[in-house]
Amino acid sequence: MDYGKKLKSLRLDRNLSQRDLAKATGISQQAISFWEQNKRTPNMDDCIVLADFYDISLDELVARNFPSSKK
Repeated sequence: MDYGKKLKSLRLDRNLSQRDLAKATGISQQAISFWEQNKRTPNMDDCIVLADFYDISLDELVARNFPSSKK
């Protein structure tokens, strides 16, 4: 799953509009739209705000998969 789809999925799973998320986080609706369209990438500060808002880890936010073992 790409990052934009992950962000949109998190938002829609909570029945939020981009405007609702913007109001709740202080992040602009335009920025949220750009991220969901993969036109831009949020900076670390915005990622922390989103992870805190959704009550998930940063790894979950960016859909990072850990390898089962390192070689």
